[in-house]
Amino acid sequence: MNNTEELNTPQLSGNFKKELLQEAADRFNTPLYVYDLDRIQKRFNELKQAFSGRKALVCYALKANSNLSVIKKLASLESGADCVSLGEIKRAIMAGIPKYKIIYSGVGKQDCEIKEAIKLGILFINVEGKEEMLRIEACSKELGIPARVSIRVNPDIDPQTHPYISTGLKENKFGVSIEEAKGMYLYAHNAKFLEPIGIHFHIGSQITKLKPIAESAQKIAQLTRSLLALKIGIKFFDIGGGIGIAYSKENTIDLYDYAQAILEELRGLDVTIVCEPGRFIVGNSGVFLTKVLYQKENQGKHFVIVDGAMNDLIRPSLYEAYHQILSLKNPNAESASYQVDIVGPICESGDYLGKNISLPLLEQGDILAILSAGAYGFSMASNYNTRPRCAEVAIEGGEMRLVRKRECFEDLIALEKEYL
Repeated sequence: MNNTEELNTPQLSGNFKKELLQEAADRFNTPLYVYDLDRIQKRFNELKQAFSGRKALVCYALKANSNLSVIKKLASLESGADCVSLGEIKRAIMAGIPKYKIIYSGVGKQDCEIKEAIKLGILFINVEGKEEMLRIEACSKELGIPARVSIRVNPDIDPQTHPYISTGLKENKFGVSIEEAKGMYLYAHNAKFLEPIGIHFHIGSQITKLKPIAESAQKIAQLTRSLLALKIGIKFFDIGGGIGIAYSKENTIDLYDYAQAILEELRGLDVTIVCEPGRFIVGNSGVFLTKVLYQKENQGKHFVIVDGAMNDLIRPSLYEAYHQILSLKNPNAESASYQVDIVGPICESGDYLGKNISLPLLEQGDILAILSAGAYGFSMASNYNTRPRCAEVAIEGGEMRLVRKRECFEDLIALEKEYL
């Protein structure tokens, strides 16, 4: 197994050795998220190296995992940031990412958010539609500051991923058609307070096949050439993110092939490539730890009740997503002896972390490690059932530190109690 495959595979290795994870559970209690910052660095550098020799900017997608210490680590590696809210922009800046490396994406930007982004001087705003572009123009005119923009073009390519995380088809809410984009670019080019400098596409998340990405790049590169022929100064070619990871035994995209497919379509174009990885960098760089509370059997169906729940890790409930689950006491798959459902304390039948999971015999207090939990784990957590969100811990160079303390009941009611 080469280094690339090892980094892209869920396993207890590197800073995720069972002894270190058990120590984390003992020191910081459970449920608990643990991140391997060394692995994050390797993943980032791997992607950066794939585009070496061309002008390129890797903008980490904060929505995957917005912990400030994770972002700070990436900032130290000269990462940019892909943000989908003003809050994420502020997090990126606070963690040390330069404003000129920040992109503002996403549907439903409010005027106050647009104005703040323009005043901050970020790299550009990704425009999702004509009406949004007109709002950006109005905000820019009011401020007297031209807005740098990129238009998100929908190539209408099936990314062959889960429908909830598909974004590049015409029935999705994101972006505009190629034909509509042409008219928008011409308008922006002639507008005093709009500066169209980029073009953007992003067809979905957890993509494990290269063909949809290559086909999308081909379509958008053709559009870019036609815009440049009209003297519209496109400087940035934003290919989005969405490269999938292995949650189990999925075949994933080879980074060399990925980069070469993009570069082939951009042959002869003098543009800076922008990519927006999230899951690729942090997905297999995070583990969720949870403790066995009880076990029960209902007419032959065996349940293991743990202290973690769907409010902590919602992907299994929301997407029917699979996460490999191991017992820290005996992580070898060969020792698995019975099939169980791993369920939490939330008052919902959909509250589960794994179904029909093969595990060795468990006892109360045993720690389970849920792998591939670094992306869309804590960032999608909630306080449903008035459950405090768990703590987050980072391990770097074998050293462990708390990067977000566990919430308490007082944190949950802080914004309400004065109104009683």
